[in-house]
This record gives sequence, structure tokens and C-alpha cells, in this order.
Amino acid sequence: MSQIFNWNARVYYEDTDAGGIVFYANYLKFFERARTEWLRAYGISQQQMSQEFEVMFVVKATAVEYHAPARLDDELRLTVVVEKLGRASVQFIQEAWCGERLLTSGKIKVGCVGTTSLRPSPIPDVILAKISV
Repeated sequence: MSQIFNWNARVYYEDTDAGGIVFYANYLKFFERARTEWLRAYGISQQQMSQEFEVMFVVKATAVEYHAPARLDDELRLTVVVEKLGRASVQFIQEAWCGERLLTSGKIKVGCVGTTSLRPSPIPDVILAKISV
């Protein structure tokens, strides 16, 4: 499960703060989008999870470190690596890069919950089988 998934994103004006650099909280948005595209690469959509399996992933914990700033029009490479796969949770290591420069690194844990109960729920076997590779 140490396979690296890469997804590119451009920094837009709306992503920056008054100083012209990416606002720190927006890296969590970039990480979220990268995880969504990681799932999509396995043929899984968030909507399918909700409608077909009545579960969804919710963020349980984040720990983010900021190393260097990104600026307007930078092209970011966001990485997703599964660090630990549990029966009802996934822990990721994620990074944001601009060229060869590491901008941000984080550890994000998501839990699988029922869409109506919002209580922990096992990741459906068909999804677990796909993301376990």
C-alpha cells in the first residue's frame, strides 16, 4: 500500500491570502481533492459510496506541517499514500509539491461512517478490495 498517487492542481487567486501566498487552510482542500481523485482512480465515487453502500468517508484527524509557500499560478503536485488501512478507517500521508520543492506535508485519517447514523461503519468489501492493492 505504499503506492504514490499524484494529482496536479493550479493555484488560483481565490486560494491566496492578502500576502499573495496560498492560505494555509487551503492545503486541506487540495488534499481533499487529491483523495477524491485517488478514489476515482480506483473506480469509486463519493456519490456511489453514499447511494449504493450508504457510507461516506469523514475526516477524523489531521496533522499538517508547512515547509514553503505556494503562490498564484503555481502548479502543485499533490501526493496520496495509504499509510494504514483499517476495517473502518484509512490513514494517509499527503504532500504538496511545486516542482522539486516540498510545500506541505500531512497525515490525514478518515473514517467510514453510515450516511444516516454518522456512526462508524466497515468499509464495504468491494471498496476495501480495490483500495488494498
